[in-house]
Amino acid sequence: MPHIKINLSKPLLFIFLSGLAYSSAWATVTEPVTEQKNWPLPATDENFNLLYQLPIWIDAAPTFLPQQSDELMVRPILETADRTWVDRKQFQIRSWADDTSHKIDNWFGETDPEKPASATLRVIVDNSWNKYDGYEIKPRIRGRIKLPTLERQLSLVFGDDSLDNELDNNVAITNENPGNSSDKTLDRQRTRENNSSFALRWSEFSKHLPFETDLDLGLRSGNDIYLRLKASKDWALENDFSFHAEQIYRYGIDSKNYLRTNLELTHARPNQAFLSNQLNLTYSDNQDDDLTWDNSLFRQHQFFHENSFSYGIYAGGFLNNKDLRLNSWGPFISWRQPLWREWFYVQGNLNYMNDHRDDRSHFISTSIRLEALF
Repeated sequence: MPHIKINLSKPLLFIFLSGLAYSSAWATVTEPVTEQKNWPLPATDENFNLLYQLPIWIDAAPTFLPQQSDELMVRPILETADRTWVDRKQFQIRSWADDTSHKIDNWFGETDPEKPASATLRVIVDNSWNKYDGYEIKPRIRGRIKLPTLERQLSLVFGDDSLDNELDNNVAITNENPGNSSDKTLDRQRTRENNSSFALRWSEFSKHLPFETDLDLGLRSGNDIYLRLKASKDWALENDFSFHAEQIYRYGIDSKNYLRTNLELTHARPNQAFLSNQLNLTYSDNQDDDLTWDNSLFRQHQFFHENSFSYGIYAGGFLNNKDLRLNSWGPFISWRQPLWREWFYVQGNLNYMNDHRDDRSHFISTSIRLEALF
C-alpha cells in the first residue's frame, strides 16, 4: 500500500544520511590508524580476522591469468582524430558539444578562459539475449554540460537519468527502465521516453556537509517534474580496504518516491587484482515489491589500460511484508575494453542464473554494451 511504502523510505533515508554524518564526524575526532608494519599478521587466535585473511588466501592461490598491466592498447584520440571518416565525425561531435557548452555558459555572464565550459556525452547501445525473453536492443544516451560562469557548480544533464543511479564502476550491465514490448526487439517509443530526461544540477551546494552532493531539478519521461538528491562518500580503511556509499532520493510529480542505496566494499593492493562487493537496495512507489536488492561479489583484473575482466557470484531478491526472499543467484563473468579507438568501448557479460518468481531454473543469458564517448 502506498502509505506503507512512503513510511519505509523516510527511515531508510534518515538512517543512511545519519550514518554518513556520524562516520565523518568520528573520523575527524579520532586519531589516524597507525601503519601496521608487520602486516599481514600471522593467523593466530588473537589477531585472526576472516575479512582480512580472505584476500591473502585468494592472492596466494595459483593462477594462469596474466599479470596486472596498464599498457596502452589503442592510440590516443589526438593521434586518430583525422584517420577515418568515423574518427572525424567523433571529433566534430566532441568539438560541437564543447562549443555549445561555451555558448550556453556565455548566456549567464562573462566567461573565464581558465575555467572554460565543457560537455561530455555517452552514447550506449545495450544488447541482451536469453531463451525466455529473446533479443532486445536498448539505446541510451547521457550527457552533461558544465557551466562554470554560474559559480555554484551548476550543470545541465540530459538523457537516461537511470544511468546516474548506478555505481560509476558497476560490474553488471543493468537497466532500471521497463523492458521492451514483448513483440519488439527495439521499442522506439520507450527508448524516446527513457532518454528524454533533462535537469539543472547543483553540485557541492554546501561545504559544511561531510559528503559529496548533487541536487537535480528537472523533467523526465515527458511530464514528470522531479527533484533528486544524491549524497556519496568514500572511506579509506585499514589493510587496503575502502568503502563507498551513495544515497539517492528522488520525488516526481508522477513517479512519486524513489530511493536507492549503493554500497561497495573493496580490497585493492597496488598492482594486484582487487576484490569487491557491490550491493544496492531500491524502493520505489512504482514497483510491486516493498524493496528490491542486488548483490555482486567479484574479483577484477586489468590486463591493459582501461580493461577489466571480472568474475563472481550474483544474488538478488525482494522484500515484501517483512518477508525477505532470494529470487535469483548464479555466477557471471564480464569483460570490458576499448576497441580500436580510445573513445569506443565494448563490454560483454555472460550470466548463468535462475529466476524463482518466473519459475525459471538456471539459464544462460548474455549482454553486450557498445559505448562511445564524446
